[in-house]
Amino acid sequence: MVFSSIAFLCLFFPVVFLLHLVIPNKMVRNAILIVASIFFYAYGEPVYVILLLASVLMNYLLGLGISKTKSKCILGAAVVINLLLLVVFKYAGFLAESVNLFLPTNYALPVPKLSLPIGISFYTFQALSYVIDVYRGQVPVQKNFFKLLLYVSFFPQLIAGPIVKYHDIEKEIDEREVTYEGVKSGLFRFSAGLGKKVLIANTMAYIADRMFALSNSEFGLLSGWIGAIAYLLQIYFDFSGYSDMAIGLGRLFGFHFLENFNYPYISGSIQEFWRRWHISLSTWFKDYLYIPLGGNRKGKSRTVVNKYIVFLATGIWHGANWTFLIWGLYHGTLQMLESANIIPVKKNFKLFNHLYTLLAVTVGFVIFRADNLLQAGYVIKAMFGFGNNGGAGYVGAMAMLSAYHITIFVIAVFATTPIWRMLCEKAEKKPWSAVVLDYGKAIGCLLVLVLTLMSLASDSYNPFIYFRF
Repeated sequence: MVFSSIAFLCLFFPVVFLLHLVIPNKMVRNAILIVASIFFYAYGEPVYVILLLASVLMNYLLGLGISKTKSKCILGAAVVINLLLLVVFKYAGFLAESVNLFLPTNYALPVPKLSLPIGISFYTFQALSYVIDVYRGQVPVQKNFFKLLLYVSFFPQLIAGPIVKYHDIEKEIDEREVTYEGVKSGLFRFSAGLGKKVLIANTMAYIADRMFALSNSEFGLLSGWIGAIAYLLQIYFDFSGYSDMAIGLGRLFGFHFLENFNYPYISGSIQEFWRRWHISLSTWFKDYLYIPLGGNRKGKSRTVVNKYIVFLATGIWHGANWTFLIWGLYHGTLQMLESANIIPVKKNFKLFNHLYTLLAVTVGFVIFRADNLLQAGYVIKAMFGFGNNGGAGYVGAMAMLSAYHITIFVIAVFATTPIWRMLCEKAEKKPWSAVVLDYGKAIGCLLVLVLTLMSLASDSYNPFIYFRF
């Protein structure tokens, strides 16, 4: 995996980019990106390339059928078949194990042992959004199979998002420009994401993994909080780092993906958090689940039910484990409590709102990260002073408080805020800003690349969290 990461940085991406840059023909450019994307996916999942191609072909044919007939039956078939793919490959084992809890041993269901295709949740949702939008008349049907294949399989965002809607890049599949400014901003954005992942997220992962590897009886106040905060930072910099890399790579090839994160940890409520966190997923569920269910148009009771369904689906989307399901319901409940003013979120109490939201999100991510609900309970209990405040947990936690880890933590906390962005925006108004900022960013890119290669070469690679979703 370390070799594959270095190979991508130093060989695969530069070759694909240069070929795309020097060949002006649009059809050939698209063909290059399709071949590169299939190769990229096959490098990690050679068997499931067939599944990816079959999914695109199926949705291509269903889209053609819907455009001709406007048939709800075909639309229903598209929804069922796409979701069935997810159920079979992602949830079959979990469902069988859950049912077996209530069955006698002699009648237990066989538990499927299918490996999870990388990125299946992302590319399935993209293909499904295309079919639904064709039915709604919001996009014209794509009659060229290979253009639809490029949309679904484009390698920068294929395996971990952001979830791109067809209408957002429809025109750029046919007409796009590779410009100096686009390449420059793309490289800066890619480097920022790379640094987030390798230099910050991987460091926080090292801490979080060791804390969550403790036995339940060893969790204490210090180990609980260090593990929880480390994972809070790990998942943000891991996932937003990948999104930055995908957005940056997209710009290099002339595509413009929408933002997926907007400083979620500065939020003053759980509702605001979900407007800033994994924006492409929350928008997808809003457009294709919440609004079709009736949204907030059918009374307060129905609104509550609809929101719970959305958050239940959000939890289930993330994985086949009760921890994800409870995490989704937990966030849904907090939103309900805020809407009912049981948890008051007042404009005059910004500090309280921020601290409450940060605490609630941190506790939620403990549930998300835990191996099971029992472990989550022990960690949360320890965080509030009801754990083992000595022994191996305390010793392990103290070992994580090295100068290096604390330095990365301080940098990470700073980077969760828009302070740097605001400083750059302020500096851009100065007459000397263009040259100085460009040189500064260029030096920063080189520094990040060198440190990243050194880190990867030291065998400290840690897979992206959202690869398994």
